[in-house]
Amino acid sequence: MLDLVIIGAGPAGITAAVYAARKKMKILVIAKDIGGQTALSGDIENYTGYQFVTGPELVSKFQDHMKRYGITLKENEEVEAIKKKENGVYIKTNKSEYESKTLIIASGKRSRELGVPGEKEFKNKGITYCATCDGPLFSGKEVTVIGGGNSALDAALQLMNIAKHTYLINITKGLTGDRIMQEKVKNNDRVTILNNTYVVAVLGDKLVTGIRIKKDGKEERLSLQGIFVEIGLIPNSEFVKDIKKNEHGEIKVDSYNHTNIPGIFAAGDVTDVPEKQIIIAAGEGAKATLGAFRYLARLK
Repeated sequence: MLDLVIIGAGPAGITAAVYAARKKMKILVIAKDIGGQTALSGDIENYTGYQFVTGPELVSKFQDHMKRYGITLKENEEVEAIKKKENGVYIKTNKSEYESKTLIIASGKRSRELGVPGEKEFKNKGITYCATCDGPLFSGKEVTVIGGGNSALDAALQLMNIAKHTYLINITKGLTGDRIMQEKVKNNDRVTILNNTYVVAVLGDKLVTGIRIKKDGKEERLSLQGIFVEIGLIPNSEFVKDIKKNEHGEIKVDSYNHTNIPGIFAAGDVTDVPEKQIIIAAGEGAKATLGAFRYLARLK
């Protein structure tokens, strides 16, 4: 039986794994992918120790750190169910089954969809949820970023050096992201900000040709070739059944990262910790492992 299984390999999961390895715990990391939302980030200027680093570069550093400790990683594996047992936790994935004395859920979040007509039909045909991944494909084209928070502003900042023109469509009265990022976007003449604007439908033939929007009660069409959806994230917590979650599906944790079930901890964006930041997720991952270590010590 393992000492600790960690679900997820984003900043929280990888940091948890490094801390566990340093404690000489017998661990396993199960992850659908490496890096989580960090891998989809563009320029990062607020991670301590790095005045500037890209998301993929930071993920590479995380991976190097994890490899240094020889941590066992099961990549491209998804957890389907977890169950508390008398002597530990049972974990079932789409490929195997595991048992561990403790568990840390650090499964992160995924992009929220628009839920409008045409979205499903044109996924990967002009609609994308990752400017870092797909931005270069839209060089010299008219595009839109949908959203008004940091993720949307980050996407707009990346695209304004790639696309011919970028429309930033925001459902609220004003942008909500960091002030510095707002100013950079507002001061670029290749970006048009449309506040109080809703996307009604995605239009296209074989590929996206535009969107229909509603602004101030009036509908109009915007002709464009690329749509970048940045309207928030959904916690990857569907496999969690008996653990308390809030109305958003986020796992409830205390200040020590305990869930309501002894021996099961959670960390990062999948939890109800109020701020979703890379550096915060990493810190929460460290706390979760320290909590699991103390739990095991008390058991002994």
